[in-house]
Amino acid sequence: MNNYTYTAVDRFLRYVQIDTQSDPQSKTNPSTEKQKDLSRVLLQELLDMGLADAELDEWGYVYATILANTDKTDVPTICFCSHVDTSPDVTGAGVKPIIHQNWSGSDITLPDDATQVIRVADHPDLQNQLGNDIITASGTTLLGADNKAGLAEIMDAANYLLTHPELKHGRIRLLFTPDEEIGRGTEKVDIQKLGADFGYTIDGESLGTLEDETFSADAVKITIQGVSTHPGFAKGKLENALKIAADLLATLPKTSLSPETTEAKEGFVHPTRMEGNQDQALLEFIIRDFTEVGLQEKETYLQNQLNDVLVNYPGSSAELVVKEQYRNMKDVLDQHPAVVDNALEAIHRAGLSANRRSIRGGTDGSRLSFMGLPCPNIFAGEHAFHSRLEWVSVQDMHRAVDVIVNVAQVWEERA
Repeated sequence: MNNYTYTAVDRFLRYVQIDTQSDPQSKTNPSTEKQKDLSRVLLQELLDMGLADAELDEWGYVYATILANTDKTDVPTICFCSHVDTSPDVTGAGVKPIIHQNWSGSDITLPDDATQVIRVADHPDLQNQLGNDIITASGTTLLGADNKAGLAEIMDAANYLLTHPELKHGRIRLLFTPDEEIGRGTEKVDIQKLGADFGYTIDGESLGTLEDETFSADAVKITIQGVSTHPGFAKGKLENALKIAADLLATLPKTSLSPETTEAKEGFVHPTRMEGNQDQALLEFIIRDFTEVGLQEKETYLQNQLNDVLVNYPGSSAELVVKEQYRNMKDVLDQHPAVVDNALEAIHRAGLSANRRSIRGGTDGSRLSFMGLPCPNIFAGEHAFHSRLEWVSVQDMHRAVDVIVNVAQVWEERA
């Protein structure tokens, strides 16, 4: 991509200033209407590029097509996907992006809150960024690189393909989703309308990374019904639902089975929400493992812990309900090796060393893979997700654009 002026950073700086935080407690699709504020911006930019079929549907999904320009008739249709929402964990309102040019290697103190410091010792990937341009927020919000970096990179790659018709490619579909951060990013995807054979989410971390394996994931909701009575006359009668919930949480191990004590291929049982009163309490968990057997073992463990706690509260009861969230996409991708092999080749052509690894999390690609669109995850350069210390480098974003363009070319060449 010699002599090309990248547009990814300019797009990114615009996108991150639009608040698109999703809401896990909302029952609507999308979970927050403000996500469509960015979707409408993307739609207009796609139309301005000349993608006449670009559309924003009622659910907040953006679809668009880059038409094939090759004489070959057997090139698979590929899809590039990113999500518009940002995490509910940290506010995304009033983001003030800052470019730290020609980074010198020192810790980065964010100006609006001096307690927010991106320390090199805590961010080992920074060691590869000396002399690069680092984009951060100002210290009071997240940045939104997860996943607005991916959005900007896909949009820049689309711009490149459309302005360089000499580069041959097949039909390409673009998909921008809401609500990925709350596990609902594909709930309303019209997979038939999308009409793609293979896909790639652009939502990964370090330069050169390709992720073809995710956690399998379930959500667990425990509803505890205690025995309520007036506290002045409660002796021998009251069974406080909040105390039952607290007793259950206290049984969880302190040195294992939690996000803060696990790594690599280790799964966990993680409480995410607790509310209620003495009469009734609600506990919510996420369960993660790389295998379904591991998920079932952890869910059985949690049920057994609950049963043991309830022995001490004979008048109380509890219901544990499991809801499937997503499954390990490797089970699907292993059946379609070309989708990974072609991405690895695209990364190599960008002059990078490919790092194939697993995600301790999930992407829209997890569900899309099981919906019939095999879909690994390519790096976007995002770091320190869901925090005020989030950062991305300009140079990594440009390399991600290169890789997206290369992917399109590789599929055409190998058809």
